[in-house]
Amino acid sequence: MSDRRGFLLRVDPALLEALQRWAADDLRSLNGQMEFLLRRALKDAGRLRPEKGGRRKGGPPGEVKG
Repeated sequence: MSDRRGFLLRVDPALLEALQRWAADDLRSLNGQMEFLLRRALKDAGRLRPEKGGRRKGGPPGEVKG
């Protein structure tokens, strides 16, 4: 089973349209693009806790988070 949780988000239609275009350009789903952007913002702000195991899920075997 997945450890993901869903929630509703209200967003301006123009913002949603721009996010959809960006997701399509990056070959991601809208949900995947939003998660990518949120993770990047949290990492840049120093607010993302390291995941257990010391590396990202889906990353190369030798990749260590830093």
